[in-house]
Amino acid sequence: MTEKDLLIEAAKQARENAHAPYSNFRVGAALRSTSGRIFSGCNVENATYGLTMCAERVAIFKAVSEGERGFSAIAVVTDTDVLTPPCGACRQLIWEFCGDIPVGMANLRGKAEIIQMKDLFPKPFDDSNL
Repeated sequence: MTEKDLLIEAAKQARENAHAPYSNFRVGAALRSTSGRIFSGCNVENATYGLTMCAERVAIFKAVSEGERGFSAIAVVTDTDVLTPPCGACRQLIWEFCGDIPVGMANLRGKAEIIQMKDLFPKPFDDSNL
């Protein structure tokens, strides 16, 4: 199994833990650190929606809270025909914490695509704007 496949499989497994009683839109993410560790996350919904946490942010926050600071790739898995990229808020956090990493998008039927973060988020707001 390739590194990409391992990351997608970890995201699929994380998706199983999603708490999405309102939207039924279950998302899993897996983030690989430069040290080789994989941190997974799932979306966790709240009735107010505004307090909902995306899978990508959960994975990033877990990794950072455990001391990781360098990341080499992230994968996002949903059960949709059209592959789902990270939302705008997640794109900002991925850029902030991970930079221009490959972003894998996959579904449960085996369709997958990898795109560089700079192509998903071509004009990011970062410390160069401060």
